[in-house]
Amino acid sequence: MKIINILSLALCWLIVACSAKTETAQEAVATSEEMVSQAEFNADSAYRNVKTQVDFGPRVPGMEGHDKCAKYLVSELKRYGVDTVIEQKTTVTAFNGDKLPINNIMGQINKGAVTRVLLLAHWDTRPWADAEKDKSKHTTPILGANDGGSGVGVLLEIARCLQERKPMIGVDILFVDAEDYGNSGDNEDTWCLGTQYWIKNLPYSPSRKPQYGILLDMVGGKDAKFHREYVSQYVAPSIVDKVWTTAVASGYGDVFVNELGGSIVDDHVYVNQGGIPCIDIIETLNPQTMSFNPTWHTLDDNMSNIDRQSLKAVGQTVLNVIYNEQ
Repeated sequence: MKIINILSLALCWLIVACSAKTETAQEAVATSEEMVSQAEFNADSAYRNVKTQVDFGPRVPGMEGHDKCAKYLVSELKRYGVDTVIEQKTTVTAFNGDKLPINNIMGQINKGAVTRVLLLAHWDTRPWADAEKDKSKHTTPILGANDGGSGVGVLLEIARCLQERKPMIGVDILFVDAEDYGNSGDNEDTWCLGTQYWIKNLPYSPSRKPQYGILLDMVGGKDAKFHREYVSQYVAPSIVDKVWTTAVASGYGDVFVNELGGSIVDDHVYVNQGGIPCIDIIETLNPQTMSFNPTWHTLDDNMSNIDRQSLKAVGQTVLNVIYNEQ
């Protein structure tokens, strides 16, 4: 993913619109009542899920770790009793001409339910540590514990919880590929290649699309704080309100900050283009960098920088959102 730093008259208009919505949301958050969780999200289990992925090594399309991780994700979804596992295997061309064998993997829970929610995360990792200060390391693939591994680890634990206590609604858990093979220059469409393919080949009829989607990206950083991502707030403010209000009611108001954050080109942008309103839970205003987590696209994106409490806050909040949709 990349952060957008362009300001224009259009974006100035967005700031006014989003600010008005956020003020309304702050009133809702302030009156949130405490929520009793119907299932307990296990942070240790989510942490192990992240570690398993990291132990495969970099999950770059075409590398051995990528193939091993794909098999792991499919087997875990089946182990947790999803109704159906759908794999979208294809080859896409990256901005530099590389041919990437990718696999979008989706598990469906309560497949026959009309009301559905989409939960997604990218499972690939960055092929270059291009944010390293030492330029000699720029061509080294990263392990992607946070950027790739954390969102997937949380969703696998959510799948386990939903197996133990079935929700009333349908839930689709989607792991998208080739998010992080993008050009750090200006071309935004070089990112999220798996999701771009997915929306062109949606596994839904027009009447059976999920009501909304929640993307998890970089949700395991130390002491992470999640602001309302800018695009999410503009496109789907009611969903942002729902999630942030649930976070407060779940006891995580200190983690889900009720203020606007950065504007991100991430998988949710393309899911929205596919006709499914989708928001992004992502760290965009880290106090050290004023953007992403300091480990972003560096070799420090490893297990030593994964925080169980961040995984817990996000996982329990999203789980409570699902169970509250009755």
